[in-house]
Amino acid sequence: MDFNHETVLLEETVDAVKPRAGGLYIDATLGGGGHTQRLLEQSAPTGQVMAFDQDETAIRNAHERFADILNRLTIVHSNFCEMAEHARLHGFAQVDGIVFDLGVSSPQFDIAQRGFSYRQEGPLDMRMDRRQTTTAEDLVNEMEQEELARIFFRYGEEKYSRAIARRIVEARAQSRITSTTQLADIIKAAIPAAARRTGPHPARRVFQAIRIAVNDELSVLEQGLESAFSLLAPGGRLAVISFHSLEDRIVKQTFKDFATGCICPPEMPICTCGRTPAGKLVTRKPIEPSQSEQTNNPRARSAKLRVIEKI
Repeated sequence: MDFNHETVLLEETVDAVKPRAGGLYIDATLGGGGHTQRLLEQSAPTGQVMAFDQDETAIRNAHERFADILNRLTIVHSNFCEMAEHARLHGFAQVDGIVFDLGVSSPQFDIAQRGFSYRQEGPLDMRMDRRQTTTAEDLVNEMEQEELARIFFRYGEEKYSRAIARRIVEARAQSRITSTTQLADIIKAAIPAAARRTGPHPARRVFQAIRIAVNDELSVLEQGLESAFSLLAPGGRLAVISFHSLEDRIVKQTFKDFATGCICPPEMPICTCGRTPAGKLVTRKPIEPSQSEQTNNPRARSAKLRVIEKI
């Protein structure tokens, strides 16, 4: 299977980390290789790039796509939360720029067998790294009703979370829920008809929530941002594209923490905490795709890019 993916905010993201010849760069989310390729091009002829992905198809595709330039590219089959360990092992202990393109790549959505899409019949899988054992089917069929509702509300911001969780538990008592369309139909039946007539597909928020839970995406993101920032050399930049409010909130707050100095109470005459900013915000507000990019690639509509520079 080819891993063709239209990269979102390609120019804006790569330009933000200011690639140069001889620099060291990391693509934390290799995917289809769009950001990796541009980093290699703009850091030529001597720049080095390290790229991470937990999807074996993305790794295999990258080895084929970049076969002629592997002397400048290190490809790692791993989650980006393990970035620091691998980077230091391969000589990337102090890098000049790191990019993250979060979310699910188009091939993962489009290949029914991966189980990410509520629009296509497929197994309830949703694992980004198929070496892990827990699938969406396990979660849907084995998790307690209250925990399902909590996940749907927290990770999907689904207001009918309790009704949907109750309907899932009722359905699985009759037979195990094993397919994407089966689950999508159960979700749809749990939502009032009036609410189904407007807005996105009724299953979209719940499928997002299950995917996040299966892959522990938010916890992994927090770890990954900390690891990435620790690897930056002074003046190095970290650029992150997020695709939903939960991700963007984590990125925004983490960057704010990196850029915060003194935290003494306002009434203190002098600073006693000794804290100084570790970074400075390059983007006060997120960069969003142009209207033309959103028109050409509807999946880009929710993308937000934030950038921070290490001091």
